[in-house]
Amino acid sequence: MFPDGDVLEVLFLYVLYAICSICLSLATAWLISHCPWPGKGHLGDLFTCCRSSWGFMMLRTCRALCSQAGPSTGGWQALNFDGGAFHLKGTGELTRALLVLRLCAWPPLVTHGLALQAWSQRLLGSRLSGALLRASVYGQFVAGETAEEVRGCVRQLQALGLRPLLAVPTEEEPDSAVKTGEAWYEGNLSAMLRCVDLSRGLLETPGPTGNILMQLKVTALTSTRLCKELTTWIRRPGASLELSPERLAEAMDSGQDLQVSCLNAEQNRHLQASLGRLHRVVQHARAQHVRLLVDAEYTFLNPALSLLVDALAVRWNSPGEGGPWVWNTYQAYLQDTHERLRLAAEAADRAGLAFGVKLVRGAYLDKERATARHQGTEDPTQPDYEATNRSYSRCLELMLTHVSHRGPMCHLMVASHNEESVLQATKRMWELGIPLDGPVCFGQLLGMCDHVSLALGQAGYAVYKSIPYGSLEEVIPYLIRRAQENRSVLHGARREQKLLSQELRRRLLGRGLRAPH
Repeated sequence: MFPDGDVLEVLFLYVLYAICSICLSLATAWLISHCPWPGKGHLGDLFTCCRSSWGFMMLRTCRALCSQAGPSTGGWQALNFDGGAFHLKGTGELTRALLVLRLCAWPPLVTHGLALQAWSQRLLGSRLSGALLRASVYGQFVAGETAEEVRGCVRQLQALGLRPLLAVPTEEEPDSAVKTGEAWYEGNLSAMLRCVDLSRGLLETPGPTGNILMQLKVTALTSTRLCKELTTWIRRPGASLELSPERLAEAMDSGQDLQVSCLNAEQNRHLQASLGRLHRVVQHARAQHVRLLVDAEYTFLNPALSLLVDALAVRWNSPGEGGPWVWNTYQAYLQDTHERLRLAAEAADRAGLAFGVKLVRGAYLDKERATARHQGTEDPTQPDYEATNRSYSRCLELMLTHVSHRGPMCHLMVASHNEESVLQATKRMWELGIPLDGPVCFGQLLGMCDHVSLALGQAGYAVYKSIPYGSLEEVIPYLIRRAQENRSVLHGARREQKLLSQELRRRLLGRGLRAPH
């Protein structure tokens, strides 16, 4: 049976879950009656149905905890994603994970998260609302607000065989009404530099490959409007060589004034300032032995982002620098990704540059399709989820082959919550003779897919958890945007919920409580 402390913690979390359920039910009722949304009648029917089901959600959870456990399926060789590694975590952690994942699987919570948050602050007050968030969603997906809280979270991960991948939750949304200027970007630069220092300080003794990693959002340092303008110019037939990565790299390194004919005077000044900010971040990261993984974004921004990454790679990914310090992200849900990845890998090989890639499925599917419909252009995304899986598998095979040929000059992060993709990667690594803790690593989000992360970490693979940190005001809007972009991941967490239920049921029925290490 549970120790007394675990019983109290579980009961507290269930009470918290009930409070959140009631608050969200009240919030949806208020929003339906006060917000002039289109299709209000249909939405009202949906919310009525959801409200009626909230009262039974606790009952369903309890039934899940008390039902008969079924056999789990093994992974490749000794690697199993059956939740066996959950014994490394405490009962309270598992209970919170299960309840929060169930909450996040409720579509209205994701769709109207910001409105619900604002309503809960008005109803409960900032202090109580903040406490509820810290005990639930924030506590599950965020490392903390202060450097010491982040260090505490990372120490827990390291004890489980996992590594940190810090992310500053700052970005500029395309066509945002919020006014930004150079002072805003300069403030973000300071935050990025502090994140580099924090990333370096988290690991007292870096591994022999120096794989301290950090996420970098370019749109925190340069305007999305500038990126859209550059993308439009790049896509024109016979685009001018004045936008070559080599020219931009030279401007970064020398600090000389750069004039691009497709931009006006103000845009040229902003480009120059943006190049300076990017150069300072990578220069500082290189000095601190921190490798930067640049996030991909929308297709109307990505060509400009890739141009900037290529310019940084020309300067910082040369053989004498010790491997790739700037990595780019490739999204398998786009139809042209495999070809672009092949060309980029071959170009890096010809130029003698190190090549770093974070391979993801992609998070902007709905917005990309809506944009294509609105503009009357061809949909750039794969037709369905299975096509995306095939694309990911082909890209993964391509990159693993390059890693096996180029060794430490080619690095790959398999950023996936998909068990089949992870199994494919581990099997091919074994077949190609790629060491477990070598140029290939794995990545998942903090608070999700722990059954995969823990199994990989315990087997000796390099596994990173993407960790946002910051205040509630900074992080909650960031988390809601990520949840809206990753609905399929949240819905796909049903298996994880099942495994969590099985482990909690095992402990509840007293089948040998295993204490966390």
